[in-house]
Amino acid sequence: MKITLTDAGKRFNRDWIFRHISFTFHAGHSYAITGPNGSGKSTLLQVIGGAMLPSEGTLQWELSANSLQATEKGSPRAGNGQLSAENVYQYISIAAPYLELVEEMTTTEFLTFHQVFKPLLPGLSINEVIGLVGLKDAAHKQIRYYSSGMKQRVKLAQAIFSDTALLLLDEPCTNLDEEGIALYHELMSKYSTGRIVVVSSNDREEYTFCETVIDLRTFK
Repeated sequence: MKITLTDAGKRFNRDWIFRHISFTFHAGHSYAITGPNGSGKSTLLQVIGGAMLPSEGTLQWELSANSLQATEKGSPRAGNGQLSAENVYQYISIAAPYLELVEEMTTTEFLTFHQVFKPLLPGLSINEVIGLVGLKDAAHKQIRYYSSGMKQRVKLAQAIFSDTALLLLDEPCTNLDEEGIALYHELMSKYSTGRIVVVSSNDREEYTFCETVIDLRTFK
């Protein structure tokens, strides 16, 4: 996948959150969106993921030839490998503080349900994924009884282990302790290869592996 922003901006009412961003995201690379609180990091992340459209400029999602071959016949595309905003969601996984879990489910039930919409990375089972994020002993406990750190591990599991071309992470280490943060970096090292990874954060610990940093303070 390739994502291209051209002179993109987003505003709410009369207030511009960011303006004049021209940037291309390439598969196999990782990017950090940084800036102080309220600078628009989460907003830009949601624009990249198609959850909201830019107020000015353009945004294009383009599939590679290999992805096109794997796409089901009849899937809506804008043509020439470009995805429509209505269809891009199936190529994206995201973990963010504002996204809720189905807390009446166990982790096993939640990931089984999620897998119907977003298959896991090849060669991995749900039980293996649960073990990899350190939740094996709590796999059959309802998520509502989890600590905040355990819930964050579930969010990271459903995002990182989904077989998607674009991985979006908004403040991914929220509520994680030192062990959880180390696990996050280990998972990113092993399971993000070949994808576009975009991390939104003002905490350098969360994006030390990112190759490119986009500072939103320069796009006001």
